[in-house]
Amino acid sequence: MSMMTDEDLARLAPAESSLFASPIPVQSVSSDEFMPAPQTERQREFEARVKAIGSELAEHQGLSRRAFFKTSAGMAAAFVAMNDTFGPLYMVSRAEAATPEMANARAAALKGQFIMDMHTHFLRDDTRLEGFVRSREAVGKAGWNPALVGKPQTLEDLKFANYFKEIYLDSDTKVALISGSGSEDPRDWFLTNEMKADARTNVNKQSGTKRMFSHAIFMPGMPGWLEKVDRDLEMLKPDSFKGYTVGDNTNKHLARHPWHLDDEKLMYPFYEKLVKASKSNPSLANVCVHKGLFPPSTTRQFPDLVKYADVRDVGKAAKDWPQLNFVIYHSGFRFTGGAQNTGWEQFEKTGRIDWVTDLAEIPAKYGVNNVYGDLGQIFAQSTVAEPRLCAAMLGQLVNGLGADRIVWGTDAVWTGAPQWQIEALRRLEIPEEMQKRYGFKPLGAPDGPVKNAIFAENSARLYRFTQGMRAGLENDIVARAKRIYDEQGDGRTNLAYGYVNPGA
Repeated sequence: MSMMTDEDLARLAPAESSLFASPIPVQSVSSDEFMPAPQTERQREFEARVKAIGSELAEHQGLSRRAFFKTSAGMAAAFVAMNDTFGPLYMVSRAEAATPEMANARAAALKGQFIMDMHTHFLRDDTRLEGFVRSREAVGKAGWNPALVGKPQTLEDLKFANYFKEIYLDSDTKVALISGSGSEDPRDWFLTNEMKADARTNVNKQSGTKRMFSHAIFMPGMPGWLEKVDRDLEMLKPDSFKGYTVGDNTNKHLARHPWHLDDEKLMYPFYEKLVKASKSNPSLANVCVHKGLFPPSTTRQFPDLVKYADVRDVGKAAKDWPQLNFVIYHSGFRFTGGAQNTGWEQFEKTGRIDWVTDLAEIPAKYGVNNVYGDLGQIFAQSTVAEPRLCAAMLGQLVNGLGADRIVWGTDAVWTGAPQWQIEALRRLEIPEEMQKRYGFKPLGAPDGPVKNAIFAENSARLYRFTQGMRAGLENDIVARAKRIYDEQGDGRTNLAYGYVNPGA
């Protein structure tokens, strides 16, 4: 089962075997949630540049290019290529890329930075999302990984073991939240709420610390949905709830129960439950909601769902329920699926970006301070395709929501280990010209107040992650495993999982 048609899939190629293993993806990658765009001219230019600088510096350091790109200097080299392609958006120098000692010193200084990735995914063992299976099988058929040749695939790279490796060992992430997606068809939930809770329990029990949080997915309008919320609260004790206002995001053609956050009859009884539950567990005051990711191609296919995908319903709900926090996943970013250039063109013409600008304006318009923006695909997709758009969106969110109302999430592991996204935010700066023209504030140093707030401090406040809990992470089993892995491991794979569009 895939969210794309067989005709769509026939046009695509598996990212694992088709995409050059750059530290930063050289084109947009999708799961089977949307059709990825073909590589743009700018992305082709970036790929050529990153290959060239990688070959040059790898030879100088006596490494293969693949091995070089697993190093801190290799990551720096990729950002040099990004600046050469898109303009000076990232804080990096060619000296850092050419000098392993300098790159390693920078990486070591930042590796202890506290990072809470509150938007991650993996798939259940019995998933029937066959698009992912086909992607893995193609890797074996291509002979790229000899271990997969002739071997039936079960999506191991998108299941728990590889998820744990890429989140906790291949990146600087310290704490993660397992999210998911529900469906009208029970077989197509990424993970059941029980599976998410079990994974959280197992990781935290083994580590002896609070390394993992988990969502419970809620699906308003489904038969017995409020009773399920009660059962989940009692039996699973989720850290927060998450919903999709389009209803069934996995199978949009089955979406018979879309909903609005400000539907008083449907939703307000649910909010009452959360307010009551949050008295004993304050993190249950966080209502996480998927919004956006509805580009023109999806709009044409599902026009009746557009009014549920935008953020028109956020302001009233937030004003009516000041006891709750409304965390809008992807910050309402609309322009995935190859439409990032559309977003940049819209911003250049109007100064607005669907529906990020609308979200950023809600606090001033409604007089509220309980609306948050999660980054997710707003960052992963725009950083790769149009980093100027990424800078503009962050500028609007910081100005509108405030730096204390933006939370870090990567949507990993769809785009591989999240270290490249961590490095992108650490290095990203809004160009001075853009700051002056639009009144944007600078993002500042990689471990400065703005980026520290986004990476973890805001989520730590929302989820009551105390300094004592943070200190406990420094020498738990996961921390010790990462130290051994960093000393002896083979480094990041730089792989992404899912699909790329080879174009014509």
